[in-house]
Amino acid sequence: MPISLQLINLMAALLLLIAFAMLSQRRILSLIYLFAWQGAVLAANSVIVAWSTGQTHLYYSALVTFALKVVVLPWILHRLIIRLNIKWDVETLINIPTTMLAGIALVIISFNLALPISQLAGTITRGTLGIAIAIVLLSFLMMITRRKAVPQVIGFLAMENGLFFAATSTTYGMPMVVELGIALDVLIGMVILGIFFFQVREAFDSLDLKHMEKLREE
Repeated sequence: MPISLQLINLMAALLLLIAFAMLSQRRILSLIYLFAWQGAVLAANSVIVAWSTGQTHLYYSALVTFALKVVVLPWILHRLIIRLNIKWDVETLINIPTTMLAGIALVIISFNLALPISQLAGTITRGTLGIAIAIVLLSFLMMITRRKAVPQVIGFLAMENGLFFAATSTTYGMPMVVELGIALDVLIGMVILGIFFFQVREAFDSLDLKHMEKLREE
């Protein structure tokens, strides 16, 4: 097996481990750090794929990924939790062992879904498609099992990481114009969500989404 393929498989395994760590994490600050590490591994994977395939546009993609998901977004999230004085503990709707078992089931489903697609793909990274789908599903599971708004937003951002990894696995990434557009949308979305967090905090003195559910019922 070529060294480049071994490194790509290693990056995929690290991304999956980080996704499980985020799923089991109980502290918001640690969740932000794990998201930054996920972005760093994603950027490193793009560099490895670019080096092994000659897809030079992936170098620029890796640079944008590192700047946005390792530096800018974690910094914004960190500033938000400080300004909002959010409790460090993450409240979950389901206990952690049950959530992890559900995550393992999602990984099995992901590999079964990716198998026929991987057989048709012609890229050297086609074997990592199952992990990419698993990251998306695990991030979605993290979103629906958290009570607070900030962990749900981090789950949404992690899901976008999984989609980006899936694009790299199947087609060696998206056109640079598309990637820059997505990066800008994500950045603007974070600014809007930051304003939304402050508005919710002022209205309910909490970021627990159960207050919004009560408001909807009224």
